[in-house]
Amino acid sequence: MNYYMPTRLYTGSDCIAQHGDALKALGKRCLLVTERVAASKSGALEDVERVLSSHGIERDVWDGVTANPPLSSCMEAGKLAAQCNAQFVVGIGGGSSLDAAKAVAVFAANPTLDEVGFYALAWERDPLPIVLVGTTAGTGSEVTKVSVLTDSSLRKHSIHDDRLYATLSFGDSRHTHTCPAAVTLSCGVDVLAHATESYFSHKADEISRAFSVRAIRLACGPLSVAAAGEELDDEQRRLLYEASILGGLAINTTGTCFPHNVGYYLTENYGVPHGFASAVFMPHMLEYANEFDPSYAQAFYDEIGMSRQTYVRLVRDCLPAFEFRMDSEEIERALPRWEGNGSVQNTRARVTLSNIREVLTSTFGQ
Repeated sequence: MNYYMPTRLYTGSDCIAQHGDALKALGKRCLLVTERVAASKSGALEDVERVLSSHGIERDVWDGVTANPPLSSCMEAGKLAAQCNAQFVVGIGGGSSLDAAKAVAVFAANPTLDEVGFYALAWERDPLPIVLVGTTAGTGSEVTKVSVLTDSSLRKHSIHDDRLYATLSFGDSRHTHTCPAAVTLSCGVDVLAHATESYFSHKADEISRAFSVRAIRLACGPLSVAAAGEELDDEQRRLLYEASILGGLAINTTGTCFPHNVGYYLTENYGVPHGFASAVFMPHMLEYANEFDPSYAQAFYDEIGMSRQTYVRLVRDCLPAFEFRMDSEEIERALPRWEGNGSVQNTRARVTLSNIREVLTSTFGQ
């Protein structure tokens, strides 16, 4: 077993107010990194600002986060943080805001750093301390050393480094109550993607598998309700957020597998929300994993308490109808990006470029 996760995590109702004194040790001024609507609507921004004020901590706000945040915008925010003499960075929102905050903290400490140096992890100074406040149940970024950003070639590109762990993370599931139904489903099915891909990673161990199984068992009930078009109650929201954290703890050790990386292509080229883009390929991964090691795959279904057919049906029930189609020429042009790809090789199954061609053709081919 191999596990490391140094973030101080607080969850539960009013956890920010209850543990706000932990922020005092980080400094007297910070930059809040968020987007323009959801963080305020959820109440998380107000809760954070109230705690900062009560402890005499000044803040500036950068609300330019967008979905699949461009690295270039994180550079701009980092320079702003340096100019404001921020001593720490607070990310508030879903995965995009949390991942952006990690990058902003890097650029705040290294304002002359360029894209090449960022992705090469050639950081002269460590990032500013990072505080994360989640408002969706899905990302798991609160407890990982990962940041996924869009680079200058408009591709999603992840980095992994211990310096990206948050110093503090807060998770109050009340802040997820204002998520639209589609966001709840996309983020929720991302929980299943994280947990399932982690279980079927070559790097999986006893700890990561325990996190994966618990995440799935907690998430399936609320997701079944959401997939049926019904509103989640407070307890269901809490369970789904807890599952999100557990999924993050799982991939923190193992990383993700081929569904995530192939899913990036759908997000980049067709605007498919990340969770849906990953989960659409999960049934294929489960099929390949069963062929690779049937006994290992059966142990997974035994532990989550569902058959493969039932589990795949739940995943598909969460997905929207996809209107776009890809011709064979487009698929052939895309395939080289997965040659030797780490996420593909991380999958506990035999996944080749031919398999990926088959998956894209059967799912989206004209």
